[in-house]
Amino acid sequence: MKTALIIGASRGIGMEFVRQYREDGWRVFATARSEDGLAALRELDAEALKLDVTRVESLSGLSWQLDGVELDVAVYNAGVNSERTTGLAPITKDEFDRVFHTNVLGAMQVAPLVLPFVEAAGGSFGFLSSRMGSVELMESNGSWLYRASKAAVNSVVKAVSLEAQRATCVAMHPGWVRTDMGGENADIDVETSVSGMRRVLARAPGERATHNGGFYNYDGTPFPW
Repeated sequence: MKTALIIGASRGIGMEFVRQYREDGWRVFATARSEDGLAALRELDAEALKLDVTRVESLSGLSWQLDGVELDVAVYNAGVNSERTTGLAPITKDEFDRVFHTNVLGAMQVAPLVLPFVEAAGGSFGFLSSRMGSVELMESNGSWLYRASKAAVNSVVKAVSLEAQRATCVAMHPGWVRTDMGGENADIDVETSVSGMRRVLARAPGERATHNGGFYNYDGTPFPW
């Protein structure tokens, strides 16, 4: 039985990863912060783990909860949006800390803990990024705090990929998805987004030389940094 870990799985894209992998017969570990989120994951027959990626004391128990597990796939999906801004709008320290603690610090704290379990299986380690994190593709400075956080996530993924010996690490843009974050006018539904990213993760180990440390759209198209 193949095994996946979805970090940040209480709703939207994360929960859809859980649903699809469980539907295909995978063993799935999935994390959430709230009791309601954990209950929803258990209803999908996932092994629910309580985790707040912004708290070191919460992260400290993750390794022993995964002891002996080999992960074919791990996905860092935990993330928050910033307040929508236009131009070079002033950013408060509280807003900066809120966004960067979850999107960046969380990824940097989780990655060293999870990578050994992905290495053990020679699996894929995916990080949810965004097209808005691409410096080359930037054509607007709207929501510049969120853009900066996702550019930082991309740097984190590249750094993790240099540490990986057997795992394949990729940043992924999920598309503009109809979720609470993406809104009802977004381009694609969550099923399409997740099924596409699963294909990216599935092919990555077989093409490790080109995929490790790469940045991909949900449909498999490479993105520039």
